[in-house]
Amino acid sequence: MTDSIVSEHAGGVALLTVDAPGSRNALTLALSSQLADAVAAAERDESVHVVVVTGTPPAFCAGADLSALGAADEAGLRAIYEGFLSVARCTLPTIAAVGGAAVGAGLNLALAADVRLAGPRAKFVARFLELGLHPGGGMTWMTQRLAGPQQAAAMTLFGQPLDAEAAVRAGLALRVVDGGHDDLLAAARELAAPAVAAPREALLATKRSLRATASLAAHADAVDVEIEPQLTSLASPEFAERLAAMRARIRSGP
Repeated sequence: MTDSIVSEHAGGVALLTVDAPGSRNALTLALSSQLADAVAAAERDESVHVVVVTGTPPAFCAGADLSALGAADEAGLRAIYEGFLSVARCTLPTIAAVGGAAVGAGLNLALAADVRLAGPRAKFVARFLELGLHPGGGMTWMTQRLAGPQQAAAMTLFGQPLDAEAAVRAGLALRVVDGGHDDLLAAARELAAPAVAAPREALLATKRSLRATASLAAHADAVDVEIEPQLTSLASPEFAERLAAMRARIRSGP
């Protein structure tokens, strides 16, 4: 079978699977391009509220394809990055369902998501220096931001991998999901459900605000960022409908 990004849009979720089991889902230039296209298609599809990224078991993603990496110049490296950077830039909420090893560029793909769920066999591994490579794709920034400087140093400088439980303790994963790959995907859909139920425009605006306020130092500045989109949502028909439904439930009693 041809390696590909398998994209399924159903129930408000775009499930994007890196399907290259023969290489443990290593990212080639073609797969990175397909992943970027699949993310863009999910953003265009107004029925999609959440993007879930995973890999065909047993791996999540073994990194960048080494033959492509070895021949890459700056343009080639940036082309390899494009797949996981499209997840990082995605305007929709994103979940990485990490059922196996996330290595190198695969670690970047996992870290690019808003939230990570880890299966019991998940492993988060930098491995750049082991190969004689400097980290790339913003891995040092993402790891320090999510796990702090000491854990980032342990992973990048000293090659310390994190298993699923350690990733949760370090803040790289939200929780461990017991069971197999289907259980992991079911947990991702369950996590996605409130976002699927939310008005899409309010959801997109909330993610924009999360990004905007993340670097702010003052509470008052965050208030200013949030007030305009909150006013817009107050004037929306979706809010009016939901408020009326809530009032009706309150009047009807338990």
